[in-house]
Amino acid sequence: MRRLPVALLSGVALLGALATPATALEAGVVSRARFPNGLTLLVRENPTAPVVAVSLAVRMGTRWETRETAGISNFLQLMVVRGTTSRSGTQIVEDADRLGGKIDAIGDQDWSQIEATALSRHRVALLELVADVALRPSIPDGLVEPIKQFLLRQIRNRAEQPYPVAFDTLMHSLFGLHPYAWHPLGSRESVERIDRPALLAHYRRHYVPSGMVLAVSGRVRAPAVIAEVERLFGAMPAGQSPPASKVSPPAAAVSREVREVPGAQAQILIGALAPPLTHPDYPAVKVLSTVLGGGMAGRFFTELRDKQALAYSTGALYPSLAGTGYVVTQLGTAPENLRRAEPSLKKELDRIREEPPSAEELRVAKAYLLGHFAMDRRTNARQAWYLATFELAGVGHEFLDRYVAAVRDVTPADVQRVARTYLGTVRESVARPPAR
Repeated sequence: MRRLPVALLSGVALLGALATPATALEAGVVSRARFPNGLTLLVRENPTAPVVAVSLAVRMGTRWETRETAGISNFLQLMVVRGTTSRSGTQIVEDADRLGGKIDAIGDQDWSQIEATALSRHRVALLELVADVALRPSIPDGLVEPIKQFLLRQIRNRAEQPYPVAFDTLMHSLFGLHPYAWHPLGSRESVERIDRPALLAHYRRHYVPSGMVLAVSGRVRAPAVIAEVERLFGAMPAGQSPPASKVSPPAAAVSREVREVPGAQAQILIGALAPPLTHPDYPAVKVLSTVLGGGMAGRFFTELRDKQALAYSTGALYPSLAGTGYVVTQLGTAPENLRRAEPSLKKELDRIREEPPSAEELRVAKAYLLGHFAMDRRTNARQAWYLATFELAGVGHEFLDRYVAAVRDVTPADVQRVARTYLGTVRESVARPPAR
């Protein structure tokens, strides 16, 4: 079948790049191409190391699941690397190893990914391997039950650990019927129902070009990668990816739930709904979470651990989600300290609403946040991940630079404002050992 020429929408112009010597190409330049069938390709040229990373992000995850199908996206991702029409799961692993790299797949909340790395001289073979896994998975019937049992063991293990129990309880309280309420693993009841026909139907529904972004980062040239991807993915039939769930989280309300879980520590989690990745408040809430729980310089560590000796562990979590997000603050403490630690954690949330961070606190928080962000982007694998997921989220790969600039512009007043906006009404989850 004759394929239409790919349209390069931004980045390095295709014809110009074809005529440009490799030594003249700027390191870090990102080219963006969109194929007629809807597939988006991003290529970051990084000649500093002889490696290449590929990340294929698919618009598939918990946001497209129901309570009855919870966990099916992650289940499917574990299966696609277990065999294709031409390779067994063992051959997939061995082929990746021969290329000097590896391949893996995972299902998450807003997207699912196939990730692979190799030496750059094997870039064509790596793309062929990723294409085989993505386009021709066999979902071996004999492996569905073993993988199901593996997932059920993971689900069972989560139900026996204090922090996961407290976290999952809080997510269900915050999100209700919204899919973010459950972990990508799903539930025991939903996973037990999943069979091979359900996995195949889920694959056909979501693995469509309009819902896929392929990102490549490493010692490559964009025109050559574009040509290879057009050869491998260009004949893939166009299709419409399904919409995400339209269920909304419940309205903010005060709640407290306690679970008894055997263990040496008690876990206190306090959380609230927060803005998505695309919201203007996103950078300020990132700084807020870092002021509170950003390592040893955060308020939780200095106040609750160092000064009051109430915590084994502290932290604040604000993940980058395409839908309504959440902020979770956490404290792990000795069971006998629970009665004192709980109000002390709440007091710090009250304080950040009443008292903005000092200039020094803000400086340290920004340095911690942006430093970790820069460290996380050092490898081609993480660069490819960011390119693919941010493009799929709709903010584009340019978002990274906008985000860094926005974090630098956050003021103490901004931190206090978002604390008052999002931390005024919170839900709480406690996991503690059974009373003796």
